[in-house]
Amino acid sequence: MYKRLIDLSLTKTESAFLWGARQTGKSTLLHALFPGALRYDLLLSHEYHRFIRNPGVLREDLESQGTLGANQKAPIIIDEIQKVPELLDEIHWLIENKKLRFILCGSSARKLRRGHGKLLGGRAVRYEMHPLVYPEIPGFDLEKALNHGLLPRHYQHTAPKRLLQSYVGDYLREEITAEALVRNVQSFSRFLEVAALSNGEIINYENIARECSVSAPTVKEYYQIAVDTLVGSFLPAYTRIVKRRLIHAPKFFFFDVGVVAELCKRGNVEFGSELFGKVFEHFIYLEILTYSHYSGLYFPLSYWRTASQIEVDFLLGDAQIAVEVKSTRNANSNHLRGLKGFREEHPKARAILVSNDPKGRKTQDGIEIIPWEIFLRNLWNGKIIK
Repeated sequence: MYKRLIDLSLTKTESAFLWGARQTGKSTLLHALFPGALRYDLLLSHEYHRFIRNPGVLREDLESQGTLGANQKAPIIIDEIQKVPELLDEIHWLIENKKLRFILCGSSARKLRRGHGKLLGGRAVRYEMHPLVYPEIPGFDLEKALNHGLLPRHYQHTAPKRLLQSYVGDYLREEITAEALVRNVQSFSRFLEVAALSNGEIINYENIARECSVSAPTVKEYYQIAVDTLVGSFLPAYTRIVKRRLIHAPKFFFFDVGVVAELCKRGNVEFGSELFGKVFEHFIYLEILTYSHYSGLYFPLSYWRTASQIEVDFLLGDAQIAVEVKSTRNANSNHLRGLKGFREEHPKARAILVSNDPKGRKTQDGIEIIPWEIFLRNLWNGKIIK
């Protein structure tokens, strides 16, 4: 089992939501942290039907066992809470009147928000579980990560292709449809493929709409569904204008490089290829995003691009740190063009080029060239942003 870095220590005193896409490891983690906890799994048909018929059964169960906040040792865990949104009213009452603590797991808050907009009125803290990250994996293998993805089962499997096929078919398409999030599974499936082909690129809603034979507003809704179900995230553009005219449209990244590979039907990622560069950038983005969440910093994350195509991949914080990602093993001045352009307008920003160079160095104008492993170690040790 991997030692996960997400810190759930607040659940000692508070109720919590633990969100995350399927197979990120939520249930495994909770079994390890709370082995004796009372647990309800709504993926089990008998549990699901029991609660969908009468959500009050939860209160009856706990009252019959004499469970109160005063004698509670571990939180009560309810897995796949989004399947029975009506349970939130019962849970809210139990928190208020019995002082009980819960951990509510799920892969989407979308259905819950429809009828329970404030999600327990702020009485539960929010956590988000991501796929594996670099410091969680002993003997981390970059090539393996870029080809297998970082969902725990997929990363450790010797032949993850079948697992990825099943994941994309059974979860990304069928289950999202089953949750009544979309009506037309065929157009949504096509959207996922097109969105994966443009993963990490600036979104053009009209172009994607034409590819999917739907309207641009429908494409926007599909993207929002992907975000709400935690299978992707928007990377907004940094739009604070100083001199140059800037691009304002967001980018979109899926939550796992392996899932993108399956949606695109792409081949093996080999070092030195153009594909390697794209997947490598995606991998670094996911590490930065996950660190932002797990550290509790939740710093702003954006990209910068001018109308004349000068670009920096990632800005951390309020543009204090500019990070460009290049797969090269020998970074030169051509790779620094975006960072130099950004620092002309933001001279106090720390500028970092993450690469496959064997050793780090600093240029005369102060740009740091950092090998990717050193960058990630520094990131997770709080030496990049804190």
